[in-house]
Amino acid sequence: MTNNVSNAAVLAAPLQGMPAGRRWWPAGAWQWLWAWPVPLAVLALWQLSARQGWVAEQVLPPPSAVWATFSDLLESGDLWHHLGISLVRVLAGFGIGLALGLLLGGAMGLSATFRDYVLPLFKAVSQVPVIGWLPLLILVVGIGEALKFLLIAKAALVPVAINTCQGIQGVPQRFVEVARVYGFTRWQLLARVVLPAATAPIWNGVRYGLTHAWLALVVVELLASSEGIGFLIVYGRQLFQLDLVLAAVLAVGIVGFAIDKLLALAEGRLLRWRKPGL
Repeated sequence: MTNNVSNAAVLAAPLQGMPAGRRWWPAGAWQWLWAWPVPLAVLALWQLSARQGWVAEQVLPPPSAVWATFSDLLESGDLWHHLGISLVRVLAGFGIGLALGLLLGGAMGLSATFRDYVLPLFKAVSQVPVIGWLPLLILVVGIGEALKFLLIAKAALVPVAINTCQGIQGVPQRFVEVARVYGFTRWQLLARVVLPAATAPIWNGVRYGLTHAWLALVVVELLASSEGIGFLIVYGRQLFQLDLVLAAVLAVGIVGFAIDKLLALAEGRLLRWRKPGL
């Protein structure tokens, strides 16, 4: 028994001092592998049901047909055209919502008086979904690009403002007291203490805001647009080409996933100075 333990210790000794990046099996690889069985099983069952005729292809096209349509859209450039229009819209609307959300959230976080007056009304307004503002805004600005920008901006503004306010309110009071001991001015306190300490929650609001903006874009284009990835879904439904609908939905999912991953990478670089526990 003792000999077996010593042999195991000898075999494990070279791995203990080895950096995680040099191990033959990267950390987190098991989690990555475990994420694939369920989606692959669903795709296999989907393809099998179409091949066996359990579900008519007119009702649910097989994955092979959806992928063929997706590839055709890429090769023809139609997908890039509609996707480019959608990205311009979401970036413009998100930029407006981000700027307004940071200003409003910062004002509510820094001023208790302003927060007491504005926050209850802001919470009430934020409970109305994006689609609820559509009829009113159509009457005010029509169905042009301004409508899409405003609805996307509203979707992004809410999480940005709330997280900014909560992040500033959550700055430890001891940080502020130390800064005052050192004689920091109001602007120095804001730039060197408050904003760095609130960076993490503010960035979470930015991530949620961009995700909500992308979802709002698709909803708006489904209801009031003649171009864009949402319109492509409506166009496929009108022609009863469900392979086109699912191909457009696949594009929406891929872009949304890519946006979230890019923001996660940016967050890692932005907050790499933070130590665990801060």
